[in-house]
Amino acid sequence: MNDSYDCLVIGGGPAGSTTATLVAEAGFSTLLVERDKMPRFHVGESLMPETYWTLQRLGVLEKMKASHFPKKFSVQFVGQSGRESAPFYFHDADPHESSQTWQVLRSEFDQMLFDNAREKGADAFDQARVLDVAFDGNKATGARVQRKGEEPREINARVVVDATGQQSLIANRLGLKDEYPGLRKASIWTYYRGARRDAGRDEGATIIMHTKGRKAWFWYIPLPDDVVSVGVVSNLDYLLKGRGTPEEVFEEELENCPAVKERVTIGERCDDYRVLRDFSYVSQQPAGEGWVLVGDAFGFLDPIYSSGVFLALRSGELAADAIVTGLKSDDLSAQQLGSWADEYASGMNWIRKLVYAYYNDDFSFGEFIRQHPQHRKNLTDLLVGKVFHEDAGRMFDDMEPWMAEANQAEEAMSRDK
Repeated sequence: MNDSYDCLVIGGGPAGSTTATLVAEAGFSTLLVERDKMPRFHVGESLMPETYWTLQRLGVLEKMKASHFPKKFSVQFVGQSGRESAPFYFHDADPHESSQTWQVLRSEFDQMLFDNAREKGADAFDQARVLDVAFDGNKATGARVQRKGEEPREINARVVVDATGQQSLIANRLGLKDEYPGLRKASIWTYYRGARRDAGRDEGATIIMHTKGRKAWFWYIPLPDDVVSVGVVSNLDYLLKGRGTPEEVFEEELENCPAVKERVTIGERCDDYRVLRDFSYVSQQPAGEGWVLVGDAFGFLDPIYSSGVFLALRSGELAADAIVTGLKSDDLSAQQLGSWADEYASGMNWIRKLVYAYYNDDFSFGEFIRQHPQHRKNLTDLLVGKVFHEDAGRMFDDMEPWMAEANQAEEAMSRDK
């Protein structure tokens, strides 16, 4: 680890590794630090198909194709009555190999991206904790970094990238995070071996299942080695306040969702129950002088559509391009480092609107498509991750009756700004 770099990236997840890889590949000295020992556990195993393009640019696509990760061709929704929607097959909307994606073990996937950053020229260290980001006025100038077993060191950097996930090191320090109203959620999840998988191309599908009464929903994500990730999500107060242990709550919700229970009964639980509190939010600004936010450090969305890794990869890629341009021109202003964020935030917003629609008790994807069959491709595009173009949200005009909460959230956040 040197004392000075062009770019310091804090956080070795998909967003940070992507940024570090592309900046280093452009010929700029880059330091990537991760506080935990790699590989490390992380939830969020399901990828959107549009991750294909960033994975291709990073040079890891062939590794993904050769991996043991299950192939994902579709997503399916199951209502509270147990009625199953027709699968949304990504290939039907776009017959290209990019329409097939994967269900990944995040420990292995994140390690692959972290190692790739090092292979492309970045200095990459795990077990390296950032104690503080250094500022000269409003300008970020580096960070105080401590590797395990060593004394802290002052690292100078022309650009500091915050890829610390929901820790949001810089955004929290500067008070930049705005929570989305109504999206204070919690998750309880575990893993089963030998649970039911559907046949053929549906074997690796993500399945989203409502509980009776629609107070919660389950994800069902097939993983390697005959393991399935199964988690329940609901409002934080409903799921975690005064209802017993995580195991007791999970089992109670399992009884409320026969579609999940029928699938897992033939299997055996093979991990502990895990708990996560999820607050959807966005930063008031993506960058400042000498610093930029990527991935969950910039904004986090409810996991219903598995958008987390896709947004991490995409924001890391866009930010890297802005950083490289800024380093070449010696323009490391907030405007330059955040020049990508308006388009990115617009795409993120379409996914957020779809999240609010799902949580509307009166909304049904199946019924909406029956009423508006012309929007099936648009909806599939959103589930794929094709959100960064001007027509991405065209179906929301017809979805307006179900969008009151999303619109109110927009208005409230606009007033706050």
